[in-house]
Amino acid sequence: MTELPVDVAFIDDDAVLRAANVQALMLAGLTVAGYGSAMEALEVIDADFPGVVVTDVRMPRIDGLELFRRLKARDADLPVILITGHGDIAMAVDAMREGAYDFLAKPYASERLVASIRHALDRRRLVLENRELKRAVATTQDDLPLLGTSAVMARLRQMLRQIADADVDVLVEGETGSGKEVVATALHRWSRRAARPLVAVNCGALPETVIESELFGYEAGAFTGALKKRVGRIEHAHGGTLFLDEIEAMSPALQVKLLRVLEAREIAPLGTNETRRVDIRVVAASKVDLPALVRQGSFREDLYYRLHVASVRIPALRERRGDVPLLFGHFLARAAERFNRPPPELDAGVLRHLAEHDWPGNVRELVHYAERVALGLVEPEQPSVPAEAGGGKGTLPERVDAFEAQEIRAALEANKGDVQATVAALGLPRKTFYDKLRRHGIDQAAYRAERPPGR
Repeated sequence: MTELPVDVAFIDDDAVLRAANVQALMLAGLTVAGYGSAMEALEVIDADFPGVVVTDVRMPRIDGLELFRRLKARDADLPVILITGHGDIAMAVDAMREGAYDFLAKPYASERLVASIRHALDRRRLVLENRELKRAVATTQDDLPLLGTSAVMARLRQMLRQIADADVDVLVEGETGSGKEVVATALHRWSRRAARPLVAVNCGALPETVIESELFGYEAGAFTGALKKRVGRIEHAHGGTLFLDEIEAMSPALQVKLLRVLEAREIAPLGTNETRRVDIRVVAASKVDLPALVRQGSFREDLYYRLHVASVRIPALRERRGDVPLLFGHFLARAAERFNRPPPELDAGVLRHLAEHDWPGNVRELVHYAERVALGLVEPEQPSVPAEAGGGKGTLPERVDAFEAQEIRAALEANKGDVQATVAALGLPRKTFYDKLRRHGIDQAAYRAERPPGR
């Protein structure tokens, strides 16, 4: 591939025409690489070429149609625009049936070529972003269900693996929908208890009159309606893991009994004075600030510190925006399989929503959005009409692009052109960052700090 990403590879054996077209396209704000033959172009254009190919049809040795077919064999989705004489139009139409993106008959207005290239670039960007999603999902399967390439997710996975076999009780804190049960599942799967059951109890979903018997079980005749013995959730988790979600909803009286279980590892089912030993690991989860509840007196301080032997905080999705495309790609593929549909191609509206939405419902909200996209329930974005030069503020997509470019420039300025620091600040994968530099015509090198003399 070319050393620097370009928008257009322009191929024409006529040096004068090639130079004139390259200059016209560059004046339109596109980055262009010119080639005098198909062979030169084939040496640098591969399946990851980020731009559009524009080629004259009439060329010696390998003509434009043969070049198109060879490029199509490398990447069927690569946009190729053919430049034809009037006598070649029928051939160009046949090539479009084979998958060529567009053709222009000579003489053509440069504005017509620029418009076709810009549309093709939008399509190319969507194709490459879809591929990146699929590649990212494929390369992170070993880390399921904790997908993510961000630094905070890497640290979270590392911490969970460190404590998974330590057999200590764990407190998991995170917002609604952030994946607390996923973390509990990972701790269980990665521990030596994996062969035994993982028993989940949502303390906030069970009425107070029921939760005690659900947790501790009861003997026959323990109360009216107790016709036979029932093994409680705590005892059922013997040898495995007990996951207590929404621990903050547990009543003060039940908190006392849970504290006894944690300290003595034994239970006394309702209707008996007999105690039974239990070998369990407890993972408790809360979506609220437990220390604040302790200060208010609604949550026992001793229970909090007993659970707080090991503490894990799950970052909100807005804190790791760079992981959103990867997660969405995984959930979309899973939803498409469940609904027995092919995964849809993502339009610009979906990609923009993924990048700009704050995801207050976190991963759960993203899962539901992926399901709506898979079912075709998300309206595709309508193509916008470009704003007239110098008129108004531009369309919404253009304003969004301008804002994105402004943020990238500000991050480069703040980090003195350092790529690693800039991508970390923006929460972007490095490849996406470079794609956006190319898209907005930003020269990263211009932001590098000058070195002091002698260094």
